[in-house]
Order: sequence, then structure tokens, then C-alpha cells
Amino acid sequence: MNANAPKPQLARLLAYTVTCTFEDRAVADEWIDWLRKEHLAQVLAAGALDAELIRFDSDERSSIVCEVRYHFRSREAFKAYECEHAPHLRAEGLARFPASRGITYHRTLGEVRAQQRS
Repeated sequence: MNANAPKPQLARLLAYTVTCTFEDRAVADEWIDWLRKEHLAQVLAAGALDAELIRFDSDERSSIVCEVRYHFRSREAFKAYECEHAPHLRAEGLARFPASRGITYHRTLGEVRAQQRS
């Protein structure tokens, strides 16, 4: 095997993360319930490989912050999701949980560079 031969490019997993900040704990609980019962499965059916939901620790007086992260097989798989499925899924979510209910949304996208599990 030639050590100088170019290595084939492997498609990188893409992580799509939605972070939500809630002013009201009841709204956060309702959002989490909706994700568990409906939305996570819909995004998986639309092409995500997995989904993870985190509710960050907070005291009683502070805002509630949650994060949901999805992995997609490649940038192309995410683009297909974003074009074909995301508009409808986002519209449904915003209809149930508009910003007027005290929710701030932040979305990020990035390549997974390392991942380990034991």
C-alpha cells in the first residue's frame, strides 16, 4: 500500500442542533412532551440517524434551556431533509410553540469531528 496515495474522503456526520430557551417551565415541559411523543420520530423518519434531547440544569428563577441534536449521514442528507421535510416540520413546531410563548430558538449545524462511546 502506498503511504503517499490520497486517502478517500469519507462523508462526515453532520450534527444539527436546536437550542431553545423558555421563560415558562410549563411551556418547556409541554415542548419536551411533544418532542418525545411526535417530533423526534418525525425527524428520524425524514432522514436523521438519531436524536438526543437534553434539558440543562437550572435553578427555579432562571430560564429553562433545552437542546435537541440530530445526526445526519452527510451534508447531502441534511440538505435533502432541509428541502423536503424541514419547512413543514418547523412550521408545525412554530404553530404550537411560537416565540410569543416566551421561547427563543437557536439553530446550529456542524461536522462531527470525533465521537466516542463506551
